[in-house]
Order: sequence, then C-alpha cells, then structure tokens
Amino acid sequence: MQENCLLQMRHIDKRFPGVLALSNVDFTLRKGEIHALMGENGAGKSTLIKILTGVYQMDGGEITVDGEKVVIRSPQDAQNHGISTVYQEITLCPNLTVAENMFIGRDDSLWVKHKDREKRADEILGKLGIPARSTQQLGSCSLAVQQMVAIARAVDMQCKVLILDEPTSSLDDKEVNMLFDLMRDLKKQEVGIIFVTHFLEQVYEVSDRITVLRNGELVGEYLTEDLPQVELVAKMIGKELDELSSLSEFEEKKTENKEVFYEASSLSSSETVPFDFSIHKGEVNGFTGLLGSGRSESVRAIFGADKVTGGAVKIKGEPVKITKPIDAMRHGIGYLAEDRKRDGIIAELSVRENIILALQVMNGFFKPISRSESEAFADEYIKVLNIKTASRETPVGSLSGGNQQKVILARWLLTHPDYLILDEPTRGIDVGTKLEIQKLVLKLAEDGVSVTFISSEVEEMLRTCSRLIVMRDRHIVGELKGQDLNQAQVMKTIAGGEA
Repeated sequence: MQENCLLQMRHIDKRFPGVLALSNVDFTLRKGEIHALMGENGAGKSTLIKILTGVYQMDGGEITVDGEKVVIRSPQDAQNHGISTVYQEITLCPNLTVAENMFIGRDDSLWVKHKDREKRADEILGKLGIPARSTQQLGSCSLAVQQMVAIARAVDMQCKVLILDEPTSSLDDKEVNMLFDLMRDLKKQEVGIIFVTHFLEQVYEVSDRITVLRNGELVGEYLTEDLPQVELVAKMIGKELDELSSLSEFEEKKTENKEVFYEASSLSSSETVPFDFSIHKGEVNGFTGLLGSGRSESVRAIFGADKVTGGAVKIKGEPVKITKPIDAMRHGIGYLAEDRKRDGIIAELSVRENIILALQVMNGFFKPISRSESEAFADEYIKVLNIKTASRETPVGSLSGGNQQKVILARWLLTHPDYLILDEPTRGIDVGTKLEIQKLVLKLAEDGVSVTFISSEVEEMLRTCSRLIVMRDRHIVGELKGQDLNQAQVMKTIAGGEA
C-alpha cells in the first residue's frame, strides 16, 4: 500500500458488447491530493469514474478505500464509502434554498428543524468560504456558487473522495479561481480530489499528479511538475516526442492566388468567443486541438447550427447573413456533424430518404423530389461512394458506421456545395473507409470545393489539410502551414509553445 493512500483501483477491466472499454487500469488517489484524470474522447475516463461511483459494475479488478477492500454496486454504496461526485451539469434544485439543497434526500433531523438546518448550512458555507446564504434560492446564485454548494453538500456528508467532472466548463476566469480556492481548502482538509477536465492550463494550475488513459489503457501516472504540457499532449494522443515528424507526404497545396470563398470577422455564437476565419476556394483546412478546445463549436457557428451572436461574414467578397443552417445551405455550405447518430442520420428512414434530405429541405417541402428522381440520386451516390447496402430502401440505421457516414456525405454532395465542413467524418469507422473519405476530400478540393476537415487523429489532419487552425480553451492560439505543418509543432502549439 502506498504511503498516505486514500483510494486504489487495481487491474480494472470493463467490457461492453464488442468493446473492451477498460483493460487492466490502475488508479491511485492520496489524501490531500488533487489528481487530474486525463485522456482524449474514448480514453476510458468516464467509464472508470462510473465504476468508482457504482453506475457501472467492473468485470475485473478491485477497489480499496483507506486500505479496506470495498464493493461498490450502486451510487449509494459509493456515498457510504465517502465517494461523492459533482458533475458538469448542476444536479441540484434551483427552486429550493441553498440549505434545502444541502440537506435534501438525507435522513437528518436538521431537515425537519429549519433553523438548525440553516445554521448548520451557514457554518459549512462559512468554513469553506462560499459566498452564499443558506436562505437564498439556489437559482439566484452563479453557476460557480451552485457548483460550490454541491461540493459543500458532499463535504458535509463526510466525503473522503471528491470527483469533479468538468466543473469549470461553464465558468468564467473569476469563477474558476473561486472554485480552485475551494479545492485547495479541501486539499488541506485531506480530501482527495479527482479532477476531470479538458483544460490543460487548469490542470497545471491546480493539480498535484496526473494519470493519463488512452484507448482504455493506463499510459502512466506522473507528478504534474515533472510532466511538461507538450509531453502530456503527446501521451494523450499516442506519439512519443522522438517519433514525431511531419506525416504529410503531399506537396503543399498552394492557395495564394485563389480567391477567398468564405471569410468571417469576430464571428461568435452562444458556444464560442469571437474568432476570425477564412478559407480559399479549393483549400482544405482544419481546426485542431484537444476535445473541448472549441473546434466543433467554431464550425457550428460557421454553419449557424448554434445561435450566432455577432460578427460579419462574406462569401466571395459579398456580405451575407448566416444565422441558421438553411441560410448556410442556400449559400453553398454543407455540414457533416460530429455526432452522426444524433445530428446526422435518421435511423428509421431508408438510405434513399436520408440521401435526398438536404436537397429536399433546400427545395422546400412544397416541391417534393419525385420518387424516380430520388431513386436515381440514391443509386448514383451508392455507386460513387461504394455504399454497402442491401438496397436503396434499407433503413440507414442497419448499416455499418462507415456506410452511414457515406450516406451523410452523399446527402451533402447531392446539394453540390461550394464549401463542405466535415467534423470527425472518419471517427469509429474502419481504416479502408477512412482512406476512401480522405481521398474524396482531396478530390473535392481539386474540383474547387473548399473543405474544413476536423479529426481527433492529428496524422489524418496532416495528410489532408494544407493549413491548420490550432485551438486551446476555446481560443485560436495558432495557425500552421508549410514547414510548420507537422505533429511536433501541433503539439507544441496546443500545449502553449513549450519546447
């Protein structure tokens, strides 16, 4: 047993149908420690946390708390062992008072005696330095204070292990500092804190150790001070620094003499800060950065998928207004969303019906595409994209992920876009289909279509794009092209320019 050890998870395995989500993962949390749990999307962070909190049952391994082996079969079991979680989304009741939220659902005489309950709540709030009164309605507090009230509730329930799951994603800088002060106070009280976040700078500001997961496996545990940001990025993505080199074997695609197709100045949405962006005719560029950096939110703003709150847009040099997707579509912009199941396919409809959907929306539903036309369109793109389906009338939900993605590509190609935005078009599909999509992107560019390409796989971005916009913490922090277009430089820029 390691010195000062509070929690140990050893040899944790978790399987889902067809997927090994966690394989032989170890995790150790010490008393009075803030421990960052890091990894890209699909690394296994959420699965590990859900096992620790009793949402999932592990298939192998063991958990010890304070040196005692425990079995956690439910969230109540976790709570009984002093393990509490505060999620990104506030799970308290905004219509109740702060005190009522702190004691709701607890078999405690304080719940009956209002004055005693409020007195106890004020004591806890004061001890933790939380700027709230027990009698005020929770909904009147800022998001940061609501997060702190959730933490105060956990602390008063004799919490030993506190899990903070993306607690800062909706907070401004001042609120983040308030939360960090509270975390440091809890650390002094020997509470062990597991900090899950995508914000690298925050990890280095507040954490003592870092555990990195990748593809369901443990990469390693490190003292924060011994792990430079650029090395952390390398471990999360899966390349060692001495292996990094430019993977692009294509000649740089020249854009200097081509017209700018799309240009935005200070574009902002409900999910982004203002940013500038442009793309040339026939150019393939991309947004890169870790998950949560703002890359998807940026392209959603371009397409009008999120509420546009400011900025000016020009297409071919002429001012245009794009505030919703149909505006973008009518100006020749197509968008393949990151989550194909939620925002892409309509699983119950056929391949044919999914392919014609965008064109039908552009035509208007009072001008329906005839059955013969839709069949001809579907047959054409099934052949062009080599979509493997029993027939054009097969429900698209029964196709493989790669073929579903091809159907969505066909939908947008049928509109003959001038500018195509592809957000994670190759996620979760086989290598062969990935290469087909990459070749298609380059062919579209040769034909004059502008393409913005986003992928979690940096190698794929380097093979496909001639220019990368690098994002961190929702801000554009660099732009790479030419000789700087290599994986080492991408990682250094994401990490803040460290060597």
